[in-house]
Amino acid sequence: MFDFDISRMIQEIALVAPGFLIAITVHEYMHGYIALRLGDPTAKMAGRLTFNPISHLDPIGTLVLVLTRIIGWAKPVPVDPRNLRNPLRDMLWISLGGPAANLIAATALALVFHVALFFYSSAGGETLSAFFLWPLVLMLRFAVVVNVGLAVFNMIPVHPLDGSSVLAGLLPRHLAYEYQKLEPYGFIILLALLFTRVVDYIVVPPIRFIAGILLQGPG
Repeated sequence: MFDFDISRMIQEIALVAPGFLIAITVHEYMHGYIALRLGDPTAKMAGRLTFNPISHLDPIGTLVLVLTRIIGWAKPVPVDPRNLRNPLRDMLWISLGGPAANLIAATALALVFHVALFFYSSAGGETLSAFFLWPLVLMLRFAVVVNVGLAVFNMIPVHPLDGSSVLAGLLPRHLAYEYQKLEPYGFIILLALLFTRVVDYIVVPPIRFIAGILLQGPG
């Protein structure tokens, strides 16, 4: 997963960055929007109900993107469960909103990718139009993969990822409260999974499968 070829890393980061900014923006915005609809205005009051990606950047999550060029995470949108009528159930929907937004974005970006690829193929490889279209094609391809990657990665049931709240919302109430006692250790567990490359085996196959379907296109 880790490749320290500096020139290749810089090139890939330049191609991945636009898709990553789109991914974290729609992901966090949807968390805040659903929370607001369910009665919690915390994200809106904190200025996080915005499409400005700078508001959502997380230093460590961005560093993980730099190292992996496929997965990363944003600064979590603040949610106050005390404002929710049914905290466990409502947090499930709030948490699912982010990954769902990424899958929707990935689908929309895949459609644009196929259009750009069509025009690139029609222009021919040696033309000026093709010269400018090819970087766009690559950026769109990476944008699809990054959005799928963020959706899949965030469904790992380890705090602070969305999957932890989803699992807590699905468990019986007494088991959910027991599970939430692991929350203080979640980040340590997540780092251990990343650096032992266990995450590779968990998220890479579904990312390749979903992104492959979106990027393959008809026929």
